[in-house]
Amino acid sequence: MVNENYSPTEDEEEILSVLKAGKDDGKPWGRANRVWISEQTGLDKGTAEYSIRNLLHAGWLRRPARGLYEFVEDPRE
Repeated sequence: MVNENYSPTEDEEEILSVLKAGKDDGKPWGRANRVWISEQTGLDKGTAEYSIRNLLHAGWLRRPARGLYEFVEDPRE
């Protein structure tokens, strides 16, 4: 269940942005591992993991497989 009252931090917004990239262009989007997310956002490993964990707990991301994260929903859209 997505927490509609959650307010993402600036780092979490960066992660959401890279996961949503390609959505409107018909390109693959919405799934990534932590290393790719770190590379795309410039966030260090610890910050990326912390931000991903927060988004998981808020229900905005899910983990369909070990090490893989998937965008679920941004209730602001």
